[in-house]
Amino acid sequence: METHFKHQQSAHCETGVASTLLRHHGLRLSEPMVFGIASGLTYACLPFVKINGLPLMAYRMPPRLIIKLLSWRIKGLSVTFKTFKKQADGTLFLNKKLNENQVVGLQTSVYFLPYFPKEMRFHFNAHNLIVYAKSNNNKDVYYHVSDPVFAKTQRIEASNLLKARFAKGALAPKGRLYYLTSVPNSIDFKVVITKAIRFTGKINLSKLIPIAGISGMKKVANKIESLQHKSPRYQQLFLGNIVRMQEEIGTGGAGFRYMYAAFLQESAELINKPELEDWAQQFMVVGDEWREFARLCAQINKNRGDATLKQVANTLREVAKKEEALYNKMASFKL
Repeated sequence: METHFKHQQSAHCETGVASTLLRHHGLRLSEPMVFGIASGLTYACLPFVKINGLPLMAYRMPPRLIIKLLSWRIKGLSVTFKTFKKQADGTLFLNKKLNENQVVGLQTSVYFLPYFPKEMRFHFNAHNLIVYAKSNNNKDVYYHVSDPVFAKTQRIEASNLLKARFAKGALAPKGRLYYLTSVPNSIDFKVVITKAIRFTGKINLSKLIPIAGISGMKKVANKIESLQHKSPRYQQLFLGNIVRMQEEIGTGGAGFRYMYAAFLQESAELINKPELEDWAQQFMVVGDEWREFARLCAQINKNRGDATLKQVANTLREVAKKEEALYNKMASFKL
């Protein structure tokens, strides 16, 4: 088994995997820088994607798109993605890449990863991790995993990894794996960061997709206020779903705003633009307000406190207002 691979714990799975893969291949790029360059920051309510019967709330670009956008934006970076119709083919290909000493990223289901505590396992099929080696123990086959959620590397039986790779349901991974085939020695940060910031601003201001960006936030705020016509039980389920999507899956809404703030702080030094530091501080404030929004949702979900649906909705509208002001600045950003 190869031992030169170095694990790093991260705030979020896909950005953490991308940062680790790049570092493994000699290009050091922090997790916030990966997130920012890939224009990962957004918001969306996806009524056609159900998690436990309720709409998926997303606070970042969809699974896989962060890594794809990163490769599109960084000249000389190439990533290969593969999915499989047959489980046996997925296993053979993974073993082949490991035998070639290739470090491989996987999309998996959290539910079938036994090293997760039972209370953290649920049917979410877009969890990213790295497999860096395979070993045998008598008749049992194990894969050695670098999961960004954990402080140390993990070991998983082949049968469990197979279930996680080919889980059914929303965002089914279909055995998806990916690996880097070309990595540049350096990055033109002035060009890359400028394009990334402008794109992030414009895409979140766009009204072409009403369930995404600022439009999506306002739509959800209206939905929350209209919950007064639903049963108390449905209100609790809907708001509880928001809290879970925001605070328990990955870094969630506030966490991604803090991560983007870290990207702006790092960028301010890299390209000598002090104004980005000011924007970073504003995103920190927005992150705090997302946390307050979640707290109010949780109050109603748990039937505690005196929060009202209108108060919750207006808090989200205020968040949207602040983010919209930032995105307007970002959309016209120049060196």
